[in-house]
Amino acid sequence: MKKAILIFTLLLGITLAFGRQKKEFDIDINYDETKVPKYELPGLLISAEGDSISSADEWMNVRRPQILSLFSNLVYGQIPSPASPIITKIQTQDVNRAFMGGKGTRKEILVSFSNEKGTAEMTLLVFTPNKAPKPVPAFMILNFDGNKSQKMQVNPKFPNKLKNGMPVGEILDRGYAFISVYHEDLIGHNEVSFERGIQPLFFKDGQSFPKANEWGVLATCGWGAMRALDNLQTEKDIDQKRVALIGHSKLGKAALWAAAQDQRFALAISAQSGCAGAALWRRRSGETLKKMVTRFPYWLCRNAWKFVNMEDDLPVDQHMLLALIAPRPVYVFSGMDDTWADPRGEYLSAYHASKIYQLFGKNGLTSEASPPPGKAVIKSHVGYHIRPGGHSVELDDWQRFLDFADYHLKK
Repeated sequence: MKKAILIFTLLLGITLAFGRQKKEFDIDINYDETKVPKYELPGLLISAEGDSISSADEWMNVRRPQILSLFSNLVYGQIPSPASPIITKIQTQDVNRAFMGGKGTRKEILVSFSNEKGTAEMTLLVFTPNKAPKPVPAFMILNFDGNKSQKMQVNPKFPNKLKNGMPVGEILDRGYAFISVYHEDLIGHNEVSFERGIQPLFFKDGQSFPKANEWGVLATCGWGAMRALDNLQTEKDIDQKRVALIGHSKLGKAALWAAAQDQRFALAISAQSGCAGAALWRRRSGETLKKMVTRFPYWLCRNAWKFVNMEDDLPVDQHMLLALIAPRPVYVFSGMDDTWADPRGEYLSAYHASKIYQLFGKNGLTSEASPPPGKAVIKSHVGYHIRPGGHSVELDDWQRFLDFADYHLKK
């Protein structure tokens, strides 16, 4: 009997560790909207001292820094100071000016970071449209597929897409550059030892686990996006002031945190980012903080663990993360069947964040009711759409992202 229990436990652990687990293995997870607990969100417009925030200046100079510090210390972890100054080198390794039959130019760029503790490297893929007037706006994606992998080659059956389904041809046709940043170049997906990649350059004695307010995997992925933006300075065909940052799932979480910190990103897109992304913690619907730190204990800083099953005590919630991006446009995308990511919670987060956009005189979401599937909110600084289907990004979704970027980045 004991052996049978042990085998079942091991199988359960394996199932939870890989991919999107089946709901029967998460019997303690709530997917029923009627069972979402009552909650009260932390105030956006009340400072830590209890003062009312009534202007955009007060938001930027008082409340925003406070919220940014809370997320940095309690959720994602702080970016540490390096053990010694980091030297960055950029090398263009390959250029194809006839990409997709002359539609665009493809560049492979190696970025290396080094100091006395070691060296880390990241490879950027940069695609620019050949015929669009320069400099062009761009989409930067935190990507699950390695930039040197076959998945980042043109699909011979669908010559307007890459083998991973990324509609690069459509993006180029719409007049945008496309930059791919591979999420595992600088840190592993669920890094355990922190002995490779970028981490050793920051810690004199190494980092074995994100302690207290030390950065974890999500913050490190976001740091990579910010460094990729630094190194676009050499790409004169790209307008660095019109770069939209996008990520899906885990990388949607990292993209939002990067855009919240780095105001150089002109626009941010969350694709089904869920828990620690756009979805509200306090709803406890779909993935929860407990599930995240159990399955991926290195994604957040250690302080986040203190709020497991105590989300109401967390002094922030994810509507505040979206609000940190204001007044820059932000877009949230959900899937109806992606209940693990809590699509309703993603929408409500965007809705509540809209209060800060309105403080800047920008349009936000005006209805607490989620829009019907297929209806995209585009002409707003807070955009949103939900569509039938599960955890994926399809061509129709990309077209909505492009429409949103057209509205904000091409005026």
